[in-house]
Amino acid sequence: MNHNIIAPAAFTLYDLHSHTVASDGLLTPTELVTRAALMRVGVLAITDHDTTNGLAEADAAIQQQNLALKLIHGVEISTVWQQHEIHVVALNIDITHPRICQLLAEQATKRHQRAKEISQALEKAQIPDVWPNVTRLAKEAQITRSHFARYLVELGMASNISQVFKKYLAKDKIGYVPPHWCTIGQAINAIAQSGGQAVLAHPGRYRLTTKWLKRLLSHFSEQGGHGMEVATCQQTLDERVLLGQYAEQYNLLASQGSDFHYPCSWIELGRKLWLPAKVKPIWHDWPVR
Repeated sequence: MNHNIIAPAAFTLYDLHSHTVASDGLLTPTELVTRAALMRVGVLAITDHDTTNGLAEADAAIQQQNLALKLIHGVEISTVWQQHEIHVVALNIDITHPRICQLLAEQATKRHQRAKEISQALEKAQIPDVWPNVTRLAKEAQITRSHFARYLVELGMASNISQVFKKYLAKDKIGYVPPHWCTIGQAINAIAQSGGQAVLAHPGRYRLTTKWLKRLLSHFSEQGGHGMEVATCQQTLDERVLLGQYAEQYNLLASQGSDFHYPCSWIELGRKLWLPAKVKPIWHDWPVR
């Protein structure tokens, strides 16, 4: 075995960050867990944006299909820190706990209001019928900026979602509306009260300088955060090793996840997920199935 890699207990493949149609993914919960089992993922966390609505269907699908898959109940909570939108993944939460339910209800209200404001901003820019089409794409899901991006791609205003964000939805663009999410501390508190672990999601994606990333990690640890994502599908070896070092430095457990939204050539459930040596996995004391 490569000395830079540690294998989870019993060589189980963990993917602790994924999305369904309950937020901005394209697969139903049933389709997601079926695909995860096909990709030989042994432990999967569904972590939709600010909602746990997909988990009941996923649990039922695993039981009905007798899949060799353990489902971790999770959610990805949007927060604001120093004018940056930072995501916190919750793992192993009690989704019925009053505190997490209250926080997610507050987040849903804020998300709906922001979506309405984004829609109004785009319509002022002469983009037609934004709200009805975004709600069409979202169906019953939490509306995210990805739904706006998909609609603009439909209109032919960009060739892909990434282009839409750069041209219309990023900071200082015509469709940008600043978020007013909860704080990191509030998210961590709600997660802890509901019996879960708070994990800083994809720290390498926030485009922070080294100084500011260290400030974020320090703050997250001081607020009681449990871990950070060290391994993702799309990262260099150097970045993964560096994030592993930061996990040790800030006394955070190491997590890994694909951040899977839909099948594509660059992201897949379970793909390239391994942790550097010396870090302690977030699952190190989870019950063995």
